Amino acid sequence: MQWTAKDSVAVVTGASSGIGKCLTQLLADRGCHVMAIARRADRIREWSASLGCTDFGGVTPLAGDITDHDVRSTVRSMIETHHNGRLDLLVNNAGIGGIGKFADATPERLRQIMEVNFFAPVELTRILLPSLHRGSSAVICNVSSVLGHRAVPDKSEYCASKFAIHGWSDSLRAELAADGIQVTLVSPSTTKSEFFDSLIETDPKTTSRSMGHWSPQRVAAKAYHAICNRRSEVILSLGGKALVYTDRLAPSLMNKILAQRPAKTDDSSNSVDQ
Repeated sequence: MQWTAKDSVAVVTGASSGIGKCLTQLLADRGCHVMAIARRADRIREWSASLGCTDFGGVTPLAGDITDHDVRSTVRSMIETHHNGRLDLLVNNAGIGGIGKFADATPERLRQIMEVNFFAPVELTRILLPSLHRGSSAVICNVSSVLGHRAVPDKSEYCASKFAIHGWSDSLRAELAADGIQVTLVSPSTTKSEFFDSLIETDPKTTSRSMGHWSPQRVAAKAYHAICNRRSEVILSLGGKALVYTDRLAPSLMNKILAQRPAKTDDSSNSVDQ
């Protein structure tokens, strides 16, 4: 059974820019009502107010940090109040990163990245599971990264958070299968977005080498397709697939390649391994 956007209720985190914003727009355009969550209140309210609404679809902006228990509780309360406790789609998209050698970083960088990229989406999912059980062909979509399949140098904390999401998604998928709730893991590679604005303990001039990049619109379209078809996992872009599948086939070779791979480059494109 496919997931259908029309007349559905969705929650999307990290919705003020990039993949989250594009996916929110795409869902609303197809008749889905989206609770769009982001930290930047002014931006999310400004763009969500400009979106056209169908008979049912539209966007309800919620400004807040999903690492805050009170914000997560507010999401649940709004679903109970406005949608009779029903949720059909949860998109865990919000994330941050950091670039630099592990030995040079502080313990706070690891804790902050893990808090935003792993603990917050896990706890948001936990609190919304009862609502997802009331949904129709419900889907939990976790926006991860190809770096949750193969780690690279100078992004150890980010890779660790995405490996954690990957493992948790696989386990949760098996646990919820009998309940009809699908867990979809979307693993983009490099995405042109404002992700660099969310790097912590990182030189502002730092850039990231990539094997080509996708626009957030393209990633959102692929994520939407995976959600509708209730796919278990999708790895996006040729470069991302090359990284993941080469590592699976020849891990020793990939280890050698990455050991010689510079972490920084003069490429000035505002993109990152998502």
